[in-house]
Amino acid sequence: TCALPISRVDRLPITLIAIDEAHCISQWGYDFRPAYLAIGDLREHFPEVPVIALTATATERVVTDIQERLRFREPHVLRGDFRRPELTFWVSRGEDKLGRLLRIAERTTGGAIVYVRQRREALRISNRLTDAGFSAAPYHAGLPLEERDRTQRAWTQGSVRFVIATNAFGMGIDKGDVRTVVHWGPPDDLEGYYQEAGRAEIGRASCRERV
Repeated sequence: TCALPISRVDRLPITLIAIDEAHCISQWGYDFRPAYLAIGDLREHFPEVPVIALTATATERVVTDIQERLRFREPHVLRGDFRRPELTFWVSRGEDKLGRLLRIAERTTGGAIVYVRQRREALRISNRLTDAGFSAAPYHAGLPLEERDRTQRAWTQGSVRFVIATNAFGMGIDKGDVRTVVHWGPPDDLEGYYQEAGRAEIGRASCRERV
């Protein structure tokens, strides 16, 4: 992303304002993605331009917050089907979590994400997968931006197969061969689980306002 001065933005022939990963306006905009909180200011400069906000999942509170912060004149929400028949959900039971993960790595192909709750777990599990012969890298908000960008780029290009990440990873990914998403522990809520699991096949829902 890049920041343009408003004086330049005002001269652009903008016909649609589209916000991807729009849940960040509400969920992460206060810390991890603060720039999302400023998007609503564009409405002052382009009051007649249609706005669409896209997200894979959002609670009712988040949907309401998105529309308020984007200054919708009235609620306008389009929802797709929440069923994901192309995905297989599986719960693993047992104490040997690392052994299960290694068996998954051996028996599957394509890119993979392992979501963890703590940053130190990202490094530990990444090292264990690497020691077992699988290409892996950690990813969390505490790493330098350059390292995070380098990891995401390597994963997208296929030179790294496993990303071991906190929920900081996943926004804006564009990779067609993500075959496995593993949760090392339970996410904060069901919406988080559904959204992260869906990274194996990106879906979309939307809030839209047309003037």
